Formats: sequence, structure tokens, C-alpha cells
Amino acid sequence: MNWTAIWVTCKLASLTSIALLAIGLPIAYWLTYSKWRWKFLIESIVALPLVLPPTVLGFYILVAIGPHSPIGHFYTDIVGHPLPFSFQGLLLASSSIVCPLPSSHLPLPSSR
Repeated sequence: MNWTAIWVTCKLASLTSIALLAIGLPIAYWLTYSKWRWKFLIESIVALPLVLPPTVLGFYILVAIGPHSPIGHFYTDIVGHPLPFSFQGLLLASSSIVCPLPSSHLPLPSSR
């Protein structure tokens, strides 16, 4: 049995959950209670992974973090290796794909 694959899967699941707690809950709270007029733009961006097919979203992420993009070039300059096909890239992609799920299951505020 390949224990490395199991270890990487458990590590990815744990770190993705922590990242989504740190990022997703504040965004969900802000979207729920904000009176900002243009918050529908943020809602649309957060919900985008729900409506895009996974292959399209994966392609967009790969283009966005590739070595020829500003993000990918900056990351390569700082860290020394490219972001795609690394564990950090996998964590970023996993977090961005799953991000809208915690916010879509929050209860609506009561109007008492």
C-alpha cells in the first residue's frame, strides 16, 4: 500500500479545511450581514466555482498560477520553484474550488 498518497491526501484535506475556516467564514459572515450596495459582485466571484465545470475551473487556475502569469512569476521569484503541480498549488486549487461550499450552507439571519 502506498502510504505517501494517503498522507498527502490527509494533509491536503486538513490544510484545505483550515484555509477555508480562515478565509471562508469571514467572507460568509461579511456577505450575510453587509449592507454594501455592490456585494453581489463578491457573491458572484465566490459562487463562480459552483457554476463552472471542474475542468474549466482547473484550466483557469492553471493559467492564473502558471509561470507566465504575474502570480506565477512572482511566486517563482520568491520561492524558487513554480506553483503549478506542487503541493502549494494543489492546496490553492483545492481551496478555491471548495470555497463556496461552506458559505452556501450557512443559515440565513433571522429577521426579528
